[in-house]
Amino acid sequence: METHIITITFHECAAHYGLSEADVREFVDLGLLQAAPDRPNALREEPLHVARLARLHHDLGLSKDSLEVVLAMRQRLEQLQQELRQQQARVRQLEVFLGGSGPLLDITGR
Repeated sequence: METHIITITFHECAAHYGLSEADVREFVDLGLLQAAPDRPNALREEPLHVARLARLHHDLGLSKDSLEVVLAMRQRLEQLQQELRQQQARVRQLEVFLGGSGPLLDITGR
């Protein structure tokens, strides 16, 4: 899956995602958003991540402290889903091998 990264000013981010500039700055300070290394007062982030963060904060009313926990849990869930897909592919490969109906497949993607 391709990741799309944008650079957006704090002001533009606040206006587009319904946050205050103070929220955006605090999210950067907390490490929840990444500041753009080459532009002051700007982010370099995935738009979906910023939208998710804004939605969790506003729509669900999560505090800034709990956002880090929720985002870490989401990242772990994605890792587990990837591991599950790999294990399922290994099982399919083993079934094909034991059935003698084909060659071993490289599922690592390396």
